[in-house]
Order: sequence, then C-alpha cells, then structure tokens
Amino acid sequence: MRSLKRRRKEGKTDYLKRIKLLKSESPRIVFRKTNKYLIAQYIISKEAQDEIKFGLTTKKLLEYGWPKEALGGLKSLSASYLLGFLMGHKITKGKLTTPIIDFGMLRTIHKTKLYAFIKGLLDADIKIKYQEKTLPEEERLKTNKKISLDKIKEQIQK
Repeated sequence: MRSLKRRRKEGKTDYLKRIKLLKSESPRIVFRKTNKYLIAQYIISKEAQDEIKFGLTTKKLLEYGWPKEALGGLKSLSASYLLGFLMGHKITKGKLTTPIIDFGMLRTIHKTKLYAFIKGLLDADIKIKYQEKTLPEEERLKTNKKISLDKIKEQIQK
C-alpha cells in the first residue's frame, strides 16, 4: 500500500501538477486566498527551488484608493480583479517574462475570483490563454457602489 506524502494528505500540494509546472521552466503567478486577503506572487523556479520575485496582497489596494470603509471587501470579486490588474501592471512595467498561472489546490469554478484575477491580468496586457465564457461580466465586478474600479485602475497606471 502506497502512503501519500504529508502535503498531499493535507490538501496543500498536487505533486503531478507541480512537476508539470516545474518542467515548463516558465515563471508562474501563484494565486491564493486567506481568511482576510487574496495573495498573488510572481515566482521563478530553478531546480525545484522557488524564488519569489515579488508578491502582492489585496491590502496593497488601500494605497491606490480602495476605501477604508470597504475593508471587508478585500476578498471580493472586485478586489481580485484589481489585484490581477496591479500584478499585470508590475509585470509589464518590469518587462518580466509572461508567466503561467498556478491556482494550486483551489477549485476552478467559472466566473469566480480566480477568473476575475485573470481578467485583471488580461486588462493589463498580459498574454494568457483563456476562454471568454469563464470570465466574470463587467457589471459583476462593479457591484459595490463604494468602490470605483476606474479610479483605482488610473492610480495603478500612474
């Protein structure tokens, strides 16, 4: 009987997927959710050793005009989109290699935060393969009236 590795038992690592990502030798964007925030990291792997070039959380959106009274929304669809836009802007500004996306063990359900993040990357001119039907609609991103996506996007682009 084969015993599972500890991280697989805990539901933290899919080793088959990780090996495929490492063999591609492409940098990757890792997207994760915590209890309060969303996290995105640009990672380069060399010989199975991950090096984080830079990382962002949705808390960083406060610096770009996210309203303080909407702190509870830093895990929302809008925050996910803006995090993707900010990440994409940093990649293009730094002239970094186009990455592949690593969602890890997160369930990939269409039109959710994961795909709002991808939509943000696409709007920041990152070339990623995707299907249009998986991305959330524009009006779903703008559901919170306190948050002005356009103003925050302008601040990010400055």
